[in-house]
Amino acid sequence: MKRPILIHPDPRLKKVCAPVPDLDDDLRALADDMLETMYDAPGIGLAAPQVGVLARLLVMDCVKEEGAAPRPTIMFNPEITAVSDEVNTYEEGCLSIPEQYADITRPAEVEVSWIDRDGKLQTSGFDGLWATCVQHEIDHLNGKLFIDYLTPIKRQMITRRMQKLKREKARA
Repeated sequence: MKRPILIHPDPRLKKVCAPVPDLDDDLRALADDMLETMYDAPGIGLAAPQVGVLARLLVMDCVKEEGAAPRPTIMFNPEITAVSDEVNTYEEGCLSIPEQYADITRPAEVEVSWIDRDGKLQTSGFDGLWATCVQHEIDHLNGKLFIDYLTPIKRQMITRRMQKLKREKARA
């Protein structure tokens, strides 16, 4: 089931999410809904607070090559355990901040531990777009948006655009 995506500014997007204590069918269904919502948007990552659920859950799939098999990834309680000294800069966007993009510099490689859909602990290294995406989504779980890396004036300009967008949507 597709879920509505919260648009910035929404106070829920700035909250630190609680760890998922135990996996249950409701959380698995939420993860499936989030994947459907992300693919439909279309996006490459989505965190639970973006659909109004303050739980440490994210989904992502950074496969972009035409005809390549999708690699949907579901992470409960993801945690970055190591980062590289080397950095990458990617133009980032966000489903909660539509049509706004900015170059953000982050570690080029990260190691992440998480609990998968089956309740098993996983650890994996990510690089390239996958590393950027997983860091962006974990930021969401910590109440941080990509625009928080920008100068105050740029952040304010984007926030005003989002407020205007929300007003226009409310009138439509």
